[in-house]
Amino acid sequence: MNRAEQLERLRAHSGPWDLLVIGGGATGVGCALDAAARGFQVALIEQHDFGKGTSSRSTKLVHGGVRYLEQGNVALVMEALKERGILRENAPHLVGDLAFVVPNYEWWESPFYGVGLRLYDLLAGKYGFGASKNLSKEETLQRLPTLKQDGLRGGVVYFDGQFDDSRLLIHLAMTATEQGAAMVNYCSAQGLLKTADGMVRGALVRDEETGAGFEIEARVVINATGCFSDGVRRMADESVAPMVAPSQGIHLVFDASFLKGDSAIMVPHTSDGRVMFAIPWHGHTLVGTTDTAISQVSLEPVPMEQEIQFILETSALYLDKPPSRSDILSSWAGIRPLVKAAGGGSTASLSRDHSIHIDPSGLLTIAGGKWTTYRHMAEDCVDQAIVLAGLDDRPCVTRRLRIHGYHHYASKFGHLQVYGSDAIPIQEMARNHPDRGARLHADLPYLESEVIWAARWEMARTVEDILARRTRALLLNARAALEMAPRVAELMAGEFGFDGVWQAAQLDEFTRMAKRYLPE
Repeated sequence: MNRAEQLERLRAHSGPWDLLVIGGGATGVGCALDAAARGFQVALIEQHDFGKGTSSRSTKLVHGGVRYLEQGNVALVMEALKERGILRENAPHLVGDLAFVVPNYEWWESPFYGVGLRLYDLLAGKYGFGASKNLSKEETLQRLPTLKQDGLRGGVVYFDGQFDDSRLLIHLAMTATEQGAAMVNYCSAQGLLKTADGMVRGALVRDEETGAGFEIEARVVINATGCFSDGVRRMADESVAPMVAPSQGIHLVFDASFLKGDSAIMVPHTSDGRVMFAIPWHGHTLVGTTDTAISQVSLEPVPMEQEIQFILETSALYLDKPPSRSDILSSWAGIRPLVKAAGGGSTASLSRDHSIHIDPSGLLTIAGGKWTTYRHMAEDCVDQAIVLAGLDDRPCVTRRLRIHGYHHYASKFGHLQVYGSDAIPIQEMARNHPDRGARLHADLPYLESEVIWAARWEMARTVEDILARRTRALLLNARAALEMAPRVAELMAGEFGFDGVWQAAQLDEFTRMAKRYLPE
């Protein structure tokens, strides 16, 4: 997936594309893949890097959503459980099983959660990841040795999915290009093109690397920009009522010692009614999340002090050795594009389901949803686009479409598992060029060959792209990522033929951004 080649395809295309997708997150890339796999001519533009926003900042779970079951949203749970199973079948190198333990400290919790999670198993049917069961106190501590023992009665274990969100996203983008889509990052929509009668027919875009502007015509434009959806809608009509209620969620990352073993903790009810997880992820402990209504959206949101304190205080209720502020290796925030509900209320109760809206101008916007159901969301959206644009009615084929890197035994590649079959050429590069086999940092497993691979084939354009989304260094250990940055910049400059001025600018930009991941 080479940016220069993709950009040339975008600019050289004659006539209108069937679909233009604005937004390179899970929803947008999913739509591009779905449409391209049906045989349509598809273009996608992303103002920053793929997954810069919400799609790289999830809780890393592919799940049905136990909380939604408690809320009575059985349809959403069943859809998500089915999609969870489909995703594991199509991307086994990126989606794995994870055991979750609900610790029980009250007498009623064992029967209550035991019955609820058995219903969860039943709804999963043939797409189940394993049967839930009640655990004794000893069995619970065997799975979670760092759990607070005082008052512990036992637990309930159930099974869900875990993944690497930005790695899945880049492989979805690569799959889309293999299906014929033109995908370009760092290419922004500056405005929408309209016909004489006010119908949207494309976009005026800008290559953010060169500043060059050009037009892209399309039979239908899909707005899949997440929390920025209303901004794109206002390009078509400044008077539109907002449809997105943004909500911020943060995560804190700690050393693996805070959650020894291979099981996760699921806290079904925090002090304010939220659900919280403590999860083993890439050799670290990931804890989150929060659900805070916000009025302003940003590409680089920052955790609020009260959110950090909430996670630390809740962790102290369940962990024998509670983490402190000084133990935080990285802290980061993401913004959920929740669909507005009439009458207000808390964001925890707003719709996690997706919504498709067609403005009078013909702009098609898809918002809401969650990572687990991205494929079904894309199918719904493209079905609507076909009707809206009068395209040939071609069936969706993504239920059985293998995602780039598909490999059933990728675990044998160690930390390179997330590349799937691409791990083989990355390993070969390290063997053929021994200096490329060197680790970038003693505290993280990433290799120099991964930088070259990402720059050459995964459209990584900046140091941030490498350290935040092609690898997960910034999210796992911000200080280590800062120490890795100079070598990453040097390797990328060598690959692209850039000079020291570019390296210095990259380091300055990354340093300013990465420091936000370090709590003061």
